Amino acid sequence: MLLEALSALAAAAGGALVQAMATDAWQDCRERAARLLGRGDPQEEARQEARLERAREELTAAGDDDTEQAAARQEAAWRTRFEDLLEDAPERAEQLRELVAFVQDRLPAGGVAAAQVTVHATASGQAQQAVQGQGEQHNTFQAPR
Repeated sequence: MLLEALSALAAAAGGALVQAMATDAWQDCRERAARLLGRGDPQEEARQEARLERAREELTAAGDDDTEQAAARQEAAWRTRFEDLLEDAPERAEQLRELVAFVQDRLPAGGVAAAQVTVHATASGQAQQAVQGQGEQHNTFQAPR
């Protein structure tokens, strides 16, 4: 049975990897993850890299309504793969920590990859709205005349 700390590390790695899939840093993150999961075997490394790229394609191909579900599926799958790695080779925990740090350092500010945000807002009468998906927004409201 995997220790709780190692299981949490595997979960962090799975989440970070999936977040990186939608960023410009993906290629570097994919290569590092494949190297770790390949365990020194060039053929296995290539197989893992292809698997990672298929996962990214699935995530980026998901429609707006399915993106969150696709991300959750991928996070669970990569968590399991990292748990398997740590169960077989617990000495690789430090390498996995380094991978998580590497990925997190390359994510956009706040540690979360930017997601598409669609907002539909309606106001009537004297109602006022301020809706923000991400970033910085400045609103000034004035009393009706």
